[in-house]
Amino acid sequence: MVTASVEATQLTETDERRTEVSIRHLSVSYDSKTVLSGVNLEIYEREIFGIIGPANSGKTSFLRVLNRMDEFTTGMRFEGDVCIGGKNVRDWRNLFALRRRIGVVFPLPVGLPLTVYENVALAPRLAGVRDKQKLDEIVERSLRRAALWDEVKDRLNALGSLLSGGQQQRLTIARALSQSPKLLLLDEFSIAVDPVTTMRIEDVLQELRKEMTIVLVTNLVQQARRLADRTAFFLMGDCVEVGETEAMFEGNVKDERTRDYLGGRFG
Repeated sequence: MVTASVEATQLTETDERRTEVSIRHLSVSYDSKTVLSGVNLEIYEREIFGIIGPANSGKTSFLRVLNRMDEFTTGMRFEGDVCIGGKNVRDWRNLFALRRRIGVVFPLPVGLPLTVYENVALAPRLAGVRDKQKLDEIVERSLRRAALWDEVKDRLNALGSLLSGGQQQRLTIARALSQSPKLLLLDEFSIAVDPVTTMRIEDVLQELRKEMTIVLVTNLVQQARRLADRTAFFLMGDCVEVGETEAMFEGNVKDERTRDYLGGRFG
């Protein structure tokens, strides 16, 4: 088996690591409270980029900025340059066009009060897809990519809320994939699912990284080690450092705080 970090090395030798997300001097605040300050980093195409750190380090706020959720979050604002695919997110006049490029999976499965089919078909419908055959193809493809098709293909007209917790989380992933995003954001996706389902989703992510960029916020440092090509360590609003994941776990870090966190001394 080739590990993610080895695959990433092979990718860089041929593709020269094209940048998908570029962050410069990012600061995020809620009213008068600053939660991120002076973040600078790049995320490359077709890599899994892990973000780790204790609670209240600004990890989720970072994801919110990428999808411009600040516009729907009371008191939230950010400063700095955030570019996705070479374009500043502030330059997207059509917010929904930006969000069609970005899929988001939250910690708890957010099931819409719709059938399994309509949970996945909703976003393409809103984007203007009306052809039933085309919608059928999108639904099946998305559910297959989320490793859920075989379990629900005979229950597409059942309410998504009737699925198990792990199935609902994979349904959320299928919904995020329904518009073939270039960027997939996951915020502690395994917090509410069992270990077996977690491993199944991790297998899905390993496949998806061949097609898109994935940003993975996780409270499980070993999950970052299994999945992420590179990892950023956030602490108290600072991006302490970014490095190749396996090298960091082997002790090749620049900051003792990173070493202490990876070693379980706090967090």
